[in-house]
Amino acid sequence: MSTLEFNTKFDLLTIALRSFAYNLTKNDEDAKDLYQETAFRAMTNRDKFRPGTNFKAWCYTIMKNIFINNYRKKVKRNTILDSTDNDFYINSGKNAVLNDAGSNIMMKELNRMVKSLDDSIKKPFLMHFDGFKYQEIADELSLPLGTVKSRIFFARKALKEMVNQHYGNVNIARSHI
Repeated sequence: MSTLEFNTKFDLLTIALRSFAYNLTKNDEDAKDLYQETAFRAMTNRDKFRPGTNFKAWCYTIMKNIFINNYRKKVKRNTILDSTDNDFYINSGKNAVLNDAGSNIMMKELNRMVKSLDDSIKKPFLMHFDGFKYQEIADELSLPLGTVKSRIFFARKALKEMVNQHYGNVNIARSHI
């Protein structure tokens, strides 16, 4: 294909290529730059175009590849790599280890407090804590539904009093006890 034929075919695609560039970039100035880069690459690589193939598809592919490469460069440019040593605590977030000793001790003490409850209120409370519904507890223990609810309430109240005696007046969320 001669240079004149190539340039004529490319000129016929100008409107379509500019439209495609705008669809990719969604910005008029970026679309103009993309079209210009596509025209430059197409002209410099016209010897790679094979006659008999789809010229429009070849130009669109060049434009799409330029857009993708520019996008990847832009993303890499905006990525910040921290290659400094983690000599400071602020940079060592991955290496921080949580110390659960306080909560483990508290859980052991709470379990001890639950075990110290009277069996009549401890059993319904533990079943409710394990996920049983009030009616299921009532059926299992052969008790009226109201009695089960009362005993669970009294168990919570007794535990709250024990916690307040042991730790002082601590505000405990109702969902935990």
